[in-house]
Amino acid sequence: MASSHKILFVTVKPLSSKSELIQKNRELKAYLKSPPIDGKANEELIYLVSKQFNVKKTDVKIISGKTSKKKLIRILT
Repeated sequence: MASSHKILFVTVKPLSSKSELIQKNRELKAYLKSPPIDGKANEELIYLVSKQFNVKKTDVKIISGKTSKKKLIRILT
C-alpha cells in the first residue's frame, strides 16, 4: 500500500514561554521552548508535529529550512 504525505509550511518561534502549534490552513506557527542550538528546536518541532498529526517522529521530516525560522515539513500519513 502506498503511503501519502502532507507538506506544511512552518514558522518557528524558538525560546517561547510554552510549546504549541497553531495551524491555519496549510501553515503552522510553532512556538518552541527550546533554543535554536544544536538542533534542539528542530527536535522539539518534530515531536510536536508528530503528536499533533498522530504519526511517528520518524514520519516527520524537515525538508528545507533546517537553520531557518521558515521551514518546509513533510508528514507521511
